[in-house]
Amino acid sequence: MGDVSEIPDGISSDARDTWPHPELIQSWLGDAEVDFELRPGEEVAVHDDPEAQAAARRFRDVLGCFASGIAVVTTMSGDEPVGITCQSFSSVSLDPPLITFIPARSSRAWPLIQRAGRFCVNILAADQEHVSGQMATKGVDKFAGIDWTPAAATGSPVITGTLAHLDCTIHAVYEGGDHFIVVGRVEHLETHDPQAAVTEPLLFFKGRYRTTDTANTAS
Repeated sequence: MGDVSEIPDGISSDARDTWPHPELIQSWLGDAEVDFELRPGEEVAVHDDPEAQAAARRFRDVLGCFASGIAVVTTMSGDEPVGITCQSFSSVSLDPPLITFIPARSSRAWPLIQRAGRFCVNILAADQEHVSGQMATKGVDKFAGIDWTPAAATGSPVITGTLAHLDCTIHAVYEGGDHFIVVGRVEHLETHDPQAAVTEPLLFFKGRYRTTDTANTAS
């Protein structure tokens, strides 16, 4: 594979420091068994071809420049709550009200959400980094210590302390390479207590969690 200690051409010199947190990368890839950390200069199990590895690292490095919020998508599988950390959430349509999120094909949570036919998007607050990390970690009880209540329309978990939630049914699913593009129809939505102690969002930018207080100042 050559010298994996070198940063490939075209990637910023601080890429190693700004690479996404392993737990968040795990959530992008889904809950499949992963025994490596995707960081520039380290081995990346994408392809044996060094050029493909460099291209994959560059792809992630560039996409890390797009700041986003963090959401947790939840549903009920029988009597058990299911959750997955999601950065790839967006609005789609106002009429009808549609949103999208994009789970990996390897995700263990997505088949359960698909079978349920419904889900809730929980928009995390600035103090909920631990919720993001816990929902992105395999092999643990993702809801341990996390308070939630059933959503009004679908019964999917609404996580306490989030900024808002959108209660949805599955409208359409499309194939998108190694991911699925899930379009949800919003059945009910709410913003949460405007008097809460934390009213700012949890953000993610260049491999680090941020808030609106730190996004412009963090290195």
